[in-house]
Amino acid sequence: MPYKVLVVDDSSFFRRRVTDILNKDPNLTVIDVAVNGIDAVEKAVSLRPDVITMDIEMPLLNGIEAVKQIMAKAPTSILMFSSLTHQGANATLEALDAGALDFLPKKFSEIAKTSDDAGSLLRQRVVELAKMNGSLKRKLAIKAQSSRVTLASSVAKPVSKFETQPRNTLRTTKVDTTHSESIRNQSVKRSSGKKYQLLAIGTSTGGPIALQKILTQLPQNFPLPIILIQHMPAAFTFAFANRLNTLCNINVKEAENGDILKPGCAYLAPGGRQMIIDGTATLAKLKIIDDNSEKIAFKPSVDISFGSAAKVFGGSVLGVILTGMGSDGREGARMLKGKGATIWAQDEASCVVYGMPQAVKVAGISVLSLALEDMSQSIIKEIDHG
Repeated sequence: MPYKVLVVDDSSFFRRRVTDILNKDPNLTVIDVAVNGIDAVEKAVSLRPDVITMDIEMPLLNGIEAVKQIMAKAPTSILMFSSLTHQGANATLEALDAGALDFLPKKFSEIAKTSDDAGSLLRQRVVELAKMNGSLKRKLAIKAQSSRVTLASSVAKPVSKFETQPRNTLRTTKVDTTHSESIRNQSVKRSSGKKYQLLAIGTSTGGPIALQKILTQLPQNFPLPIILIQHMPAAFTFAFANRLNTLCNINVKEAENGDILKPGCAYLAPGGRQMIIDGTATLAKLKIIDDNSEKIAFKPSVDISFGSAAKVFGGSVLGVILTGMGSDGREGARMLKGKGATIWAQDEASCVVYGMPQAVKVAGISVLSLALEDMSQSIIKEIDHG
């Protein structure tokens, strides 16, 4: 039976276009369309689609508010369509925070070089999100209600010798604790005692919320520099870095060419380009380069950044692969492990898409699979030698 899709957009032309593209896949069928956010919420509740494609700017009720209501009333995998502008980036990040799982540019020319390739990518994304429906609906509901990080008047008690008075006052609400006991027991009980010089994190689909969850729990005086590789368009990474910087106690910035890696600062790879670590372990700096190679599917690429980290830092890297589609990061993590680095992966139960973490686990590269809720404290404990 094909997966059911609800297409939401106030443009009749775009509704027809998306419908025609999706219906070319025998595994997908567009069961209905909605013309605004209110219509979308009503049809999500009554029709129970497997996936919803959602515009952001709509009359009566915009896409962000519609996502919030759908996740509260009928949790569903939602793919946002966004304009590649600063305003569009911020709105898309808000939609992801509200519970949407993925996004694509609304202009198909910005998705791929040809319309056929763009259509193929759209169908692939929708099928992947549809596969997550079923049992994940319950997890999505929990995520939408309890995984957000909000400004508040109190902070958690220090958990590490690195903890100091945070730059912002934050409250992190508890997230999904429904993992099986066998998975939940996979946490860092005691540090390995290894000395690290870099934390490297790679992710894709589901990454913005996962990164926010982890980074907001790190203390202001976190002792390592952090590199972040998130598959994201060029127009989005600056806005995403600024959003994280506002929420986090550590500093977060979009990486720039020539940046010198400093402890307590996270550098987000800019979209559409590659981020490479150069120099030495004691004086490492970033090179941001254009990449016109058709052989490299992702820009930024986790493999490329992780590979460069292996050359500069060798085994003194803690590499983490989070939720994401595909296998980017596997070969870079393999290079790191070959130098003696430690590789962790997010566990299947807490992933939005268990692709990238599964790739490093199946290849025997990762030594530990951790629930998202345990990741930040496990990182702190490991480098704190607790």
